Amino acid sequence: MNYRYSILIQWSEADQLFLVTIPEFVGRVMQPCTAGKTYEEALMMAQDCIAACLEAWEASGEVPPVAASFAAA
Repeated sequence: MNYRYSILIQWSEADQLFLVTIPEFVGRVMQPCTAGKTYEEALMMAQDCIAACLEAWEASGEVPPVAASFAAA
């Protein structure tokens, strides 16, 4: 998988989980969209979520969100 979407992973003390937000998917997918018990698991779940969303949008003929682009300072 070589997706170029942003992935925000934040620790939730209340949930005792790493919560995942995909900023480009806000408004199209409920956020946080997934979570993991470890940072690595949260990252893997984020990649799976991106793949599943793209597959669903393709199957329904929807155009996926454009990945954000940033430049190093």
